[in-house]
Amino acid sequence: MKKLIAALALPLIALAIAFTAPVAAQSSRDAVWIQIAARPSLREAEGEARTYAARLPDVSGYALGGGWYGVVLGPYARDDAERVLQVYRAEGQIPRDSFIAFQRNLRGQFYPVAADAAASAQPAPAPPEPAAPATAEPAPQQQAALQSNLPDETPAQARRSESALSREQRMDLQVALKAAGFYDSGIDGAFGRGTRASMSDWQAARGFEPTGVLTTAQRQVLMDEYNAPLISVGMARVEDAKAGIGLQIPADEVAFDRYESPFAHYASSGELGAQVLLISQPGDKRTLFGLYDILQTLEIVPLNGPRQRGNDSFTIEGRNSKIVSFTQASLKNGEVKGFTLIWPAGDEDRRARVLAAMQASFARLDGVLDPAAGGDAVQNIDLVSGLEIRKPKLSRSGFFVDGEGSVLTTSDVVAGCTRITLDHGYQAAVAANNTADGIAILRPAEPLAPAAVAELSAASPRLQSEVAVSGFSYEGVLGAPSLTWGRIADVKSLDGSTGVARLELAPQPGDAGGPVLDSTGTVLGMLLPRQIEGKQLPEGVSFAVNAEAIRSALSAAGLTPAAQSAPAGSLPNAAMARLASGMTVLVSCWE
Repeated sequence: MKKLIAALALPLIALAIAFTAPVAAQSSRDAVWIQIAARPSLREAEGEARTYAARLPDVSGYALGGGWYGVVLGPYARDDAERVLQVYRAEGQIPRDSFIAFQRNLRGQFYPVAADAAASAQPAPAPPEPAAPATAEPAPQQQAALQSNLPDETPAQARRSESALSREQRMDLQVALKAAGFYDSGIDGAFGRGTRASMSDWQAARGFEPTGVLTTAQRQVLMDEYNAPLISVGMARVEDAKAGIGLQIPADEVAFDRYESPFAHYASSGELGAQVLLISQPGDKRTLFGLYDILQTLEIVPLNGPRQRGNDSFTIEGRNSKIVSFTQASLKNGEVKGFTLIWPAGDEDRRARVLAAMQASFARLDGVLDPAAGGDAVQNIDLVSGLEIRKPKLSRSGFFVDGEGSVLTTSDVVAGCTRITLDHGYQAAVAANNTADGIAILRPAEPLAPAAVAELSAASPRLQSEVAVSGFSYEGVLGAPSLTWGRIADVKSLDGSTGVARLELAPQPGDAGGPVLDSTGTVLGMLLPRQIEGKQLPEGVSFAVNAEAIRSALSAAGLTPAAQSAPAGSLPNAAMARLASGMTVLVSCWE
């Protein structure tokens, strides 16, 4: 009843997640938990679990190993856990450094008591870790000293051991106290009145005598508590001799897989789905800049996120609903080295800690990865060094209609896009979209200088006259447009509309949106998709919106089409191909 009353105080979304997600998770082997606390004392962990259980549902406690005890929420399905984490963090219900934990992280269950735990549909928990002798549980400070394998100290001994700390170590303690919510002053390594007060408060909260001076064992407990996110993923240093790089990596979540220059691949080996790439190749500034451009074409580097490139280094961050990736690389002594961390979305605090540890520990070692490394790997046009190239949701054709680079294309290619590009490299926005006629007009983010601009025909096309459609038949795979030849079969559509012509033509899907040209290179219309109102056209039948409808759409959008020049007679095939290639552009829709 207490859980229900507490949950009613939450927003409806949190209520729905909290009570429905665990039910689904219990029937799945992929159940996960949210770890919200880790304590070095069983008694302290039990008390905290009870405190959380008074206001949140699904609270449990498990031994974590190494003398630590965790308070968790769950179990949940993975997607539900990420939503619960987001909602409870936003509401301040759980600490900001809470994170997703897995079954392998949890050992014996200590909360709730066995009678309550029996109601859970989860398999019976493993026996808890050996408890303290039945005589009496050690005092919290004694227990912490035992668990840290360090002797307890008197205040005088604690001051002497503290005096041996470096400034960096003292600053680390202040950072940990600040993260725990006990310290709110500057990180300067000076243990003044504010730092001593925060130490005393932390000691009291953890069941130690509040002396204001941390013993060696207490300092270890504080730092282990602060580093729990790193401990949970097994941060450990690796030195890759072939790549010539040393750094800390989340060793419980990634493991070495293979070399494919310029990357050493450390693939996911845990349940998070994290990945690490070490970047190592000989080169110069041109190599560095080329790598910067190539990385941004890969699936592992989402489009949204800050990017910064300097003279000898760059950083790229990419985010979407599934992953967050961060890449850094720099050029020094003719070697480009760096790394990429790919992490699941929704685990930001732990990702930030892991990334900071990797950046702080990154070191260049002697040697650089052989450019031929991985040369015997299976080749694929959609892969770069074993990494998948980002592909658009849909690609069609379009053509330039003015000297500023405005493009005419078909309406279906711009539907439901978060981003539109021209020839993959140029951003564009929808200036107008006449879905009734199937015409969309795009404006590039920056003015372009087309090699050729469409000249719209002022005359009606002649029946049975020869035409050519210029388009990216295979959605850009060939890298250039191709011509498909056919004839004008009728100057009106099936329903009698005079704004559309019927063609005897067998185009590919990627040709839609391309210009229909007569033998002089004048544009008669724009090819429409081969589906009309959900019906697939017979083979060899296509439709094109004619020049008059295009002119009307351009005028409505405030654009003036190029005037038709004096007829110069039929163009040779080679000249027609050059003209068509200059005006035709690949239009891509990205999610």
